[in-house]
Amino acid sequence: MYKVAVLGDRDSIYGFAALGLDVFYADNQQKGREIFKQLTSGDTYTIVYITEQLAADLTEEIEKFSFKPTPAIILIPGVKGNTGQGMAYVKKSVEKAVGSDIL
Repeated sequence: MYKVAVLGDRDSIYGFAALGLDVFYADNQQKGREIFKQLTSGDTYTIVYITEQLAADLTEEIEKFSFKPTPAIILIPGVKGNTGQGMAYVKKSVEKAVGSDIL
């Protein structure tokens, strides 16, 4: 059975556990990088949600998965607010798939 993981700072993601998702807390870039590598190395997780703030520090690692079907890496806003990075990532993915800007 495939699972969904959520990665980010404690305040931003603790509520996802109530939905039955696996949550992984990372309060710094190094820990986030280590956990992200673990989550994406196997085939257990098909979707990995990651906070925009942490994703900003893991851009290179996330880009490696832009051409792979799994796991899907989805950026979500954290408690500090929306940076717009998540929407830009989705827009970029759609442009690749469709071949043009949809907005």
